[in-house]
Amino acid sequence: MELKLTRPICFFDLETTGIDVAKDRIVEIAIFKVFPNGNKESKTWLVNPTVPIPPQSTAVHGISNEKVANEPTFKELASVIYNMIKDSDLAGYNSDRFDIPLLAEELLRAGVDFDMKGRVSVDVQTVFHKKEERTLSAALKFYCGEDLVNAHSAEADTMATYEILKAQLDRYTDLENDMKALAEFTTRKKNADFAGMIAFDADGDEVFNFGKHKGVKVNTVLEAEPGYYSWIQNADFPLYTKKILTAIKLRKLNTK
Repeated sequence: MELKLTRPICFFDLETTGIDVAKDRIVEIAIFKVFPNGNKESKTWLVNPTVPIPPQSTAVHGISNEKVANEPTFKELASVIYNMIKDSDLAGYNSDRFDIPLLAEELLRAGVDFDMKGRVSVDVQTVFHKKEERTLSAALKFYCGEDLVNAHSAEADTMATYEILKAQLDRYTDLENDMKALAEFTTRKKNADFAGMIAFDADGDEVFNFGKHKGVKVNTVLEAEPGYYSWIQNADFPLYTKKILTAIKLRKLNTK
C-alpha cells in the first residue's frame, strides 16, 4: 500500500558515536523523502563527528574514525539537511526516542532552530512493537519476506523502514493511512521535549519529569525557585530540553 500524504514525509536513520542524545554525534545520516505526488528523493551523508568514534560503535555500524576523517562535519551539512526536512513530517525506526532527539541536538548545536511544530512523526518501531514485537531485521522478514542486507547501514535501515510501514498498512486494516493518525498511534507518551524531562500533566500543563521536582508544574518551580532554571541551563541537559524550558519561562513572562 502506498502512503496517503498531504505533505512530504522524510524517513531517516542515523549511525552515531553512541546512544547518549545529549553527548553523542552523528557519523552517517540517510534521508528518504517521499512526496504526495509519489516522487522520491534519497540522500546519504557520512559525517565527521569531530570526536573519536568508540570501537564498540564502529563494531556495530562499521564506520571508523579513518573513514570519516575527510568527510564534512554536521555543522557544514546542517543547512542542506534542514532544507530537505523542513517542509516534511518525519518517520523512522525508534525515531521518536532516539533519531529525532539526536538530530534535533545536532541541528541546534549547529545553530539551526529546529522544532516539531507543524509536523508529525511516525515511529515504525512502535507500530511493530504494538503489533508483533521484533527487531528491524525480523520486521522486514515478517512483513516483506526479505532479509535485511547491510543492517546498521543508515541507507539500508532507512529503506527497510519505508518498506515496512507500507507493508504494515497492508496487513493491519485498522491502521489509518494518514500521517497524523499514525503519529498518534506511534506516540508512546506525550512529552514537551524529546528527552522526556518535561512532560504534560492531566491539565495539559508542563511538569518536570525528573529529580526533586518530578510531577510539579514547571511554572510553579520557576516561580518558587528561579535558580533551578539557571542550574538546568548550565548543566549537561539536552539542548532541546533547555530550549523548551526557555520557551515556557518566556511565555510566563509575556503573560504577566
